[in-house]
Amino acid sequence: MRQLVLDTETTGLDPATGDRVIEIAAIEIVNLIPTGQAYHTLLDPERDVPEESTRVHGFTAEHLRGKPKFAEVVEEFLAFLGEDQIVAHNAPFDFGFLDAELVRAGRERLDRARMVDSLAVAKKRFPGMPNSLDALCRRLGVDNSMRTSHNALLDVKLLAQVYLELMGGKQPGLTLAQQVAAPVVNLGGLTRERRPRPIVPSAAELEAHAAFLGKVKDPLWLKPPFAEAPAEGG
Repeated sequence: MRQLVLDTETTGLDPATGDRVIEIAAIEIVNLIPTGQAYHTLLDPERDVPEESTRVHGFTAEHLRGKPKFAEVVEEFLAFLGEDQIVAHNAPFDFGFLDAELVRAGRERLDRARMVDSLAVAKKRFPGMPNSLDALCRRLGVDNSMRTSHNALLDVKLLAQVYLELMGGKQPGLTLAQQVAAPVVNLGGLTRERRPRPIVPSAAELEAHAAFLGKVKDPLWLKPPFAEAPAEGG
């Protein structure tokens, strides 16, 4: 299952009043594991950046002057999104801003069926508790010590870890099975060839096991498929 974890930064809170997207970041996860594939861009909003917004994300109009306009990156952005689910924290906010940018660029709005709101997921799991990204990082043990301001690229990396925990966390058994099956294993930095070590019981051990089964009523171990089938024709 491919999903995109996404975050945006904007000039304000309402695209209907002319606020614009100034940063987009998205990372790809497959089966809840980041693949390393990411999309990130800063954008020229073609307008001023209010001081109160700069205090949130740190970007000024001067920082963004000369960056690409949304219409110039829309093809690459949509290609990265594909048709897969999009995970965002308070997703209606991000979807609303992206829809406004898409319409302005002559494109269709994002299908709401693709939207996964991690904030709604968190509220369902932790009802009545603070569920901001910072609060979830603290609660779920995700290190957010480097988060001193809202930055879409950093936030989306943190959100991917939070979302993974909200969905139950990575299943370590899958990784362990892959390691066990591998012909070569890495042990503390030492690479060694993995060689099968079959365990063959001795005659005395087999005799002791048979004696034990003789004391058990209707032992399961003497029934198929545990017991060997008798040889035919003899």
